[in-house]
Amino acid sequence: MKHYAYIVECADGTYYCGYTNDLKKRMKTHNDGKGAKYTRARLPVRLIYFEEFESKEEAMSREYHLKELTHAQKKKLSEDFKVPESLVD
Repeated sequence: MKHYAYIVECADGTYYCGYTNDLKKRMKTHNDGKGAKYTRARLPVRLIYFEEFESKEEAMSREYHLKELTHAQKKKLSEDFKVPESLVD
């Protein structure tokens, strides 16, 4: 099983960082208003960046480090990142 650390952009322009083992399902959960409390008030969200890991621990560690980045640093990460069409709704 793969694990992911990800960044979504909320409708208000803020970013949310998270961890999951199923990106497509997690994006649906967020956009259905059943995800994190933070994103529920800022719908819709759009996946802008993710990294894949072999272990949950690695993904959760990377999530922690992504949360520590500034808004500008998160934006920079996402600028050159292409989200696969299969993950775009």
